[in-house]
Amino acid sequence: MKHKHADLIHAWADGAQIQIHSSRNDEWVDAISPAWDVFTTYRIKPEPKPDVVRKVTVEATSLDGAEFIQIYKTSRFLQSNLHLTFDGETGKLKKAEVL
Repeated sequence: MKHKHADLIHAWADGAQIQIHSSRNDEWVDAISPAWDVFTTYRIKPEPKPDVVRKVTVEATSLDGAEFIQIYKTSRFLQSNLHLTFDGETGKLKKAEVL
């Protein structure tokens, strides 16, 4: 009979990073030397999602005494003046670069 974790064991032998699920914290933890216990949940560590950079143009305008901030998606007709970098994993803003 095939071992429950046979595919993961082969991936680990080929160099894949293995993680163990911690039910205490409900999170995945890197396994230094997996025991391959049948009652433990393992997985191949997923590749981190890359950061996302959005290039936009920001303009401040006023109309009848009211101030407006407008944000435009950059196009070939509109040059960006702000680059926003978002974390690929969390989607949170990491960096804002004014050009």
